[in-house]
Amino acid sequence: MVGVGIIGLGTVGRGTYDILKEHRRLVGEKTGLDIEVLRASEIDPGKRKALGVDDPGFFCDALDVVNDPSIKIVVELIGGTGLAYELIMEALRANKWVVTANKALLAEKGNDIFGLAAEKGCEVGFEASVCGGIPVIRAMRDGLVGNRIDYFLGILNGTSNYILSKMSEEGLPFHKALADAQKAGFAEADPALDVEGIDAAHKLCILTRLAFGYPISMEEIGTGGISRIEPIDIEFAREFGYKIKLLAVAKEENGVIEARVEPTMLPVKHLLSDVNGVYNAVYVVGDRAGPNLYYGKGAGALPTGSAVVSDIVDMASRIGSRCVKPGMRLFDGGRRIKTSAETITPFYMRVKAEDSPGVLSKVSGILAKYNISISAVTQKGRKEKAHVPVVMLTHEAPEKSLKEAKAEIDRLPFIKGESVHMRIESGGL
Repeated sequence: MVGVGIIGLGTVGRGTYDILKEHRRLVGEKTGLDIEVLRASEIDPGKRKALGVDDPGFFCDALDVVNDPSIKIVVELIGGTGLAYELIMEALRANKWVVTANKALLAEKGNDIFGLAAEKGCEVGFEASVCGGIPVIRAMRDGLVGNRIDYFLGILNGTSNYILSKMSEEGLPFHKALADAQKAGFAEADPALDVEGIDAAHKLCILTRLAFGYPISMEEIGTGGISRIEPIDIEFAREFGYKIKLLAVAKEENGVIEARVEPTMLPVKHLLSDVNGVYNAVYVVGDRAGPNLYYGKGAGALPTGSAVVSDIVDMASRIGSRCVKPGMRLFDGGRRIKTSAETITPFYMRVKAEDSPGVLSKVSGILAKYNISISAVTQKGRKEKAHVPVVMLTHEAPEKSLKEAKAEIDRLPFIKGESVHMRIESGGL
């Protein structure tokens, strides 16, 4: 029997416990392993009572879970980067194997955690840290191990994807779509981590390290959110044959790595453009396997609990022999992160301008000054309106040049407010 201890019985912890309890026989039949949750730590008495466990010795302090000699695998599901970090490090020092779904912790302190695990001959499972029930970590680490990953694109945050889907399908403004997501339980009361791209950036940090072996930090990931997207942007994108997604992008070319999370226009023909609602997906392109798509529910008790259980079962089959899989093998190798001055893509740009002659020529003149050419332009509005939206698609241009031109355009007297711009990503099409 392989003993498991769970620290934290929130949504994912409860889902993990339920799966291991209800499918204990099924897992045994499939693997020949007997896995049992022996103890759990939870400070909320209501969550302890809801678990329905009669054994008074089952619940204990978190350190008791870590130090119990009968527990071989410690599952950390409390979140955060403080106490969770201390408990994981203590478990590794006690030669316990660890499973976690803590994306923020791995993004910020993963190097320390994986370093200690390697030193102690232990393993850290983190399948549940990215995209809930989608086995993308295992696919990239094991299934595509014989590939050089050229690039990957991901919809890594279900809350933002749900909001953008509502805006696209029902024409809702951002604040109403957000309120709908909160009412449905898909968004927190404070949604900043989701809608500003931070949650997706944590996940991108983990996947970039895994795909390229580069020790990227959160500070090196360009991050933007969806709060400034308006229904009119979605309408214009549709007219040009695109959809707007909060897209995570990571690429490596000639030793230069690009990593970013921000609203991006993606061709409607791309597979990721059909990923809607709270679903997540990762599109990975290997030099031998070609494109692969991993799709499914990115959050929730049972999908994420399923990912935690997959790590537990995989570990349980090897823990006796101490056959340890490498966690993260990171190396610089002279590589570096691409700067904004080097990043070259086509762009979408929307300005609100006076509906009068000569406006477009002045705007395009500023773009030309920065060597930015326009591939398409459209305008909506009527003469009786003082200001109308003017939208341009550019050919490929350096991001630095686009931002400098945008700043100059925004200072023009006939421009109202700050203009909006987004990258256009071909996604291999």
